[in-house]
Amino acid sequence: MSPQSTLNPCRTLEGMHGVHVVPGSRFESEETTQDGDFAHSTCTSSAIGTNLSMQRVWQHTPPCLKPIQGCIHGDRNLAETAVNVLTSLPFIVLGIHAPRKNLNTKLYANSLIGVGVASSLYHCSRGKLRKYLRWADYTMIATATVCLSRAIRNENPKLLMAASAVFLPIQPLMVSAVHTGMMEVAFAKRALKDPELRMAHNVHKMSSLLGGVLFIADDVFPRTPYLHAAWHLAAAVGVSTCNKLLE
Repeated sequence: MSPQSTLNPCRTLEGMHGVHVVPGSRFESEETTQDGDFAHSTCTSSAIGTNLSMQRVWQHTPPCLKPIQGCIHGDRNLAETAVNVLTSLPFIVLGIHAPRKNLNTKLYANSLIGVGVASSLYHCSRGKLRKYLRWADYTMIATATVCLSRAIRNENPKLLMAASAVFLPIQPLMVSAVHTGMMEVAFAKRALKDPELRMAHNVHKMSSLLGGVLFIADDVFPRTPYLHAAWHLAAAVGVSTCNKLLE
């Protein structure tokens, strides 16, 4: 008898000729340890079925509805880490020089600084701390998109802002997508009315398109060096054009 079958009485019984564990049935066994004590083990086949069902549901859940998972690739050497940190610094610079006309614009400017700091800390991290800083990185990006849409529109639906606050810690990518879309619509409308914004809007469209391609490529080709750093630069160009809306 293998060690695995010893530890799993359900599989042991199912392996015996003529024995079948009925779904929902409960089997209890006792094992004697080396010290003479009795160790009780309980097997519930219904619990196993529930776990399998939950795994199937999780596998078919769209990625946008799953919480952020720790990123295991990237920063494989010192050079790549240094480049990723250096390309995170422009967000801090953009945050420092962003307009601060009112409370909403101040919150947005500070959130940009937070994006640069969170990204730098993540790329410098190693070990178990890395997955938590990955979550902080994406959450800070989502926070910046919320602050930007608030600064541009001044007033957003209260229900939307409440939902964004609820889903921000658990679904930052979804929150980012919603508020980025709102910002894109507002930017396009402003560019149609203000000729001075058209050049900035054209640059914004190109940088956003390039950034989207690089973001997907970084996920599809995780071992390609400096793709993530290139995405940082494209995103920074897009953010710099967004600051024109607040001037």
